Amino acid sequence: MAWFKRKDKGIQTPTEEKKDTPKGLWYKTPSGKVIDTDELKKNLYVSPEDGYHVRIGSHEYFELFFDENTFVELDATLTSKDPLKFEDTKKYPDRLKAAQSKTGLKDAVRTAVGKSNGKNIVIASMDFAFIGGSMGSVVGEKIARAIDYAIKNELPFLMVSKSGGARMMEASLSLMQMVKTSVKLAQLAEAKLPYISLCTDPTTGGITASFAMLGDINIAEPNALIAFAGPRIVKDTTGKDLPEGFQRSEFVLEHGFLDAIYERKQLKKQVNLYIDLIQNQPIRA
Repeated sequence: MAWFKRKDKGIQTPTEEKKDTPKGLWYKTPSGKVIDTDELKKNLYVSPEDGYHVRIGSHEYFELFFDENTFVELDATLTSKDPLKFEDTKKYPDRLKAAQSKTGLKDAVRTAVGKSNGKNIVIASMDFAFIGGSMGSVVGEKIARAIDYAIKNELPFLMVSKSGGARMMEASLSLMQMVKTSVKLAQLAEAKLPYISLCTDPTTGGITASFAMLGDINIAEPNALIAFAGPRIVKDTTGKDLPEGFQRSEFVLEHGFLDAIYERKQLKKQVNLYIDLIQNQPIRA
């Protein structure tokens, strides 16, 4: 198979190892569309040809929502413990350290306060890159504290969900975060402060069963998976073929569980519009 190799002074280099452009310069969407990564970033990580919304994390959402990407992070150093001494293929503390080293994050959610369209807002944004965006005690605690901060300072609250569900390594302690966050959101409602819930791909499990669906307004990005149990599990359980687009945001909107779907470039404007309307304030341009 010599025609697949290059010869240079007697040294053979496989073609796949000799590339003209650095790896990562292009991004290919599931539909096969190819886009320069710099252009993708400029377009808020949305493919202009097919509208595919690439998964992004808290860094990108904070940059999207906060004016000039300026904010104060809340509880930035909070990290998980291992009260259950959990171990599967590796010990839980080792898994946490590996995730922290790989992502540069402390856990699967970051919370912050800053101005969006000129007015202060508290935002909690999840990171799927950290153990699948799973919700453990720290995730629940940081969201609860962020809501407390919003109540104390009379600010609206935005939750950006992106999660595979509860964190199995914390078992019932993880499940209790569903209750904790739901109670805190009830307190936010009693304080008559707006809560906007943004569901991104994927929003599943205990997150969908708690805070993700409790917004005054529930919105989503296009084609985001929003579900309790995923489509594969549902199909295996029921033994039936599922409708096209089952559990994608368009399907969820059609069946009444969402208020609207917005492209990423519309999110900042629409979130702040809802906040102004809920608070009966002049609408910001």
